[in-house]
Amino acid sequence: MLTKLIIIAFFLAILYSLGSSFYFLIHDKGEGDRTVRRLSWRVGLSLLLVLLLFAGFKLGIIEPRGVNPVTYPVQQQPQ
Repeated sequence: MLTKLIIIAFFLAILYSLGSSFYFLIHDKGEGDRTVRRLSWRVGLSLLLVLLLFAGFKLGIIEPRGVNPVTYPVQQQPQ
């Protein structure tokens, strides 16, 4: 449950950074560097989230769920 909350918090922080960068893009009319700083934060947070997800899978903290395409039974075609 804690991992889900951490992932959701990262997504919310990424969305906030994206929204605020759009606001500063419109508000500053292309002047200043607040938009670039916010977009840099978004990229950094996204990269950190991907690395944490990868580490979680490798360490066994996060287990993938769903259908495994390798072992999924293939239906025979009628002849």
